[in-house]
Amino acid sequence: MAEGRWIAQSPWFQVGDRALQCLEEMDAVFMRTDPPVTIPYLYATYILDYIDPGKTLVFNSPKGLRNANEKMYALQFTGAIPETIVSAEKQVIRDFMERKGKVVLKPLGGKAGEGILLLEEGDRNFNSLVEISTQQGRYPVMVQTFLPAAKDGDKRIILLNGEPMGAVNRIPTGAEFRGNMAVGGRVAKVEITEREREICAQLAPVLQRDGLYFVGIDVIGGYLTEVNVTSPTGVREVDRLDGVQLGQKVIEWVVEKQGG
Repeated sequence: MAEGRWIAQSPWFQVGDRALQCLEEMDAVFMRTDPPVTIPYLYATYILDYIDPGKTLVFNSPKGLRNANEKMYALQFTGAIPETIVSAEKQVIRDFMERKGKVVLKPLGGKAGEGILLLEEGDRNFNSLVEISTQQGRYPVMVQTFLPAAKDGDKRIILLNGEPMGAVNRIPTGAEFRGNMAVGGRVAKVEITEREREICAQLAPVLQRDGLYFVGIDVIGGYLTEVNVTSPTGVREVDRLDGVQLGQKVIEWVVEKQGG
């Protein structure tokens, strides 16, 4: 580590001889392909469906990955999320914005903050922005009440089998309202609050039911905004800021779950 950044040794890995091997000969298969969830991604989950779970742990469950859209999945936790709608109708989105004054629009298949828009009354670009985001009303989008606490950070909490392991705060910089690291948000050490532990407790049985073992949730001002299941980031930042090794804990959990 140098100047607060991870520096990988070069070379940091070695490639051995490749061999065709049955996945059921493995103790575990990690499905951590970066989003977005594309057709090839879905096909990969269909292949993973044929692995005998009694022999090999697929992490996360392929069925769980298909069912858990990272925006929509949060809608079932009504006691944890801000007021939210999902619609492709421009007038429905406008009515919601006018009621709330300021809202955040999110594409359902977006990643790393891509395509997220801040909309408020009086924006002369409103119609065009909604038309572009919904592709002329063909694709629904998520629209959430704007949370003023976003200026203080968008907290990423890492969960293992429903239990919070660690967290990092992602804080917007400059004129950017998004806190995502991919768009320049700075990271800071942060604690997990009692309210956030309550949110994790609400999610835990559902995540466990769906085989979503390794998850990153986003929380702003005590509200759940997203449930990231494909390839949640933030582990290296938590390790660096808290002096821990979350990756080692994950592997130890997998070994224990697979009977040592």
